[in-house]
Parts: sequence; structure tokens; C-alpha cells
Amino acid sequence: MDFQFSSIATLRTPFTQKFAIPRQPNLVPEAVGELVFHREFNDPNFLRQLEGFSHLWLIFVFHGHSHQNWTATVQPPRLGGKERVGVFASRAPFRPNPVGISVVRNLGSTVENKQLILRLGGVDMLDQTPVLDIKPYIPYADSIPEASSGFAKESPGHDKELIFSESALEQLAVAENSRPGIEALIRSILTQDPRPAWRAQEQDEKQYGMSLWDINIKWKMEQERVVVNAIEQETE
Repeated sequence: MDFQFSSIATLRTPFTQKFAIPRQPNLVPEAVGELVFHREFNDPNFLRQLEGFSHLWLIFVFHGHSHQNWTATVQPPRLGGKERVGVFASRAPFRPNPVGISVVRNLGSTVENKQLILRLGGVDMLDQTPVLDIKPYIPYADSIPEASSGFAKESPGHDKELIFSESALEQLAVAENSRPGIEALIRSILTQDPRPAWRAQEQDEKQYGMSLWDINIKWKMEQERVVVNAIEQETE
């Protein structure tokens, strides 16, 4: 049986590339997104009484992945990126239907220049993600304390030390002017070590880069510490 769906809104996030996006929602509370509603849903009545819910479910499309390349098994990062599990035993974006779900914080809605916007915290989605639906998170039904979680038993945590080089600190001060809070966001992302799982298990001298909005961050691992070497703003 086939169905066709249209998105109701587009999510704007800091993550302009797939690398370094948090692997689960709310691992990076500082990651804030704005849900911009399409014309037919650009009416505050659609969100009436939503302010009473602290968290929301987002149903969205993995638009940055080709769903034609999915396979029956995947290699989740939590198992080192080398052991395979069934795709339906994972949250991998490569799926028969490229649909994802995330629980995010409700930071409130606003109307700016006649455009309805819903602000969300703890997002783990690529910029311009199409959103299919919103549902309120209801603790008594959605939270199951005794639930087991297979191979993903614990949060990955923030266990890496992070330092900025002298030049990166100077660049960070400039970046904070245009993107307030970017230091906290960088720290929260990088201390979780967003490298591919197999890289984290080997001696790694590679310099990495990640993009947040229009800012490029260059960093590498040095003796189990994350060292940020450059924070460069893109110029047109």
C-alpha cells in the first residue's frame, strides 16, 4: 500500500552538513532550530495550546540521504561502526522509507513578518529538513522507565577535553558577535567526539572540519583532547 505525504514546514538548524550532527536529539541542548511553516499551515491556530507541552515529537524526512541505497543491515556507531544489525534495529537514516522521529524541546512560537515560526531545542537534524508532522510528547504514555535499549544502553556523554588555540580564541570572539552562543554549541558537539566510530578507536592525526551556519570550525584530536585550531566565517 502506497501513500503520499507533503511536508508542513521546513526546519532551519545550525547544521549545514551531515558530519557532526548529534547522533540523537537533546544530546546537544544548545542546538536550537526554527520550524518555518508552509503557506497553508502558516496560522497560529495550528499551534493553539501547544505551549502547554514542554517537548514535542517531530516526524521528518532524511532529505540529505538517498533512500535508494538502503540495505537490510547497517553498522551503528554505538557498536564501533563494524558490527552489523538489522536496519529496523537501528535509527540509521538509510531506510526503506527515509522518515525519522525526534523528541525536541518546545521553546515557543512567534510570528515574524507574518511568518509563523516554532523554536525548538536539542535538534539533531540537517538544515532545511522537511517536517511531516508535530505531535505533543506526553510523559505518562511516551516515557517508559523500565524499557530496555539493546546495544544503546547509555548516553555517549561529554567525556573529551576541549581547548581553543590562541588564534581560534580570537576568531571565536568575532563569531560570537554574529552567532551568540556558538562557543557553547561547539563545545557540546565536539566533546562528544563526532568522528566516525572506527576513527575513535585508532591513532588519529587527521584535521577535521565542520560547518555551523556560515562558520567553518577546524579541529583535531591531540592526546585525547579536542583542539580547535580555526573558526572561519565564510565570505561571499
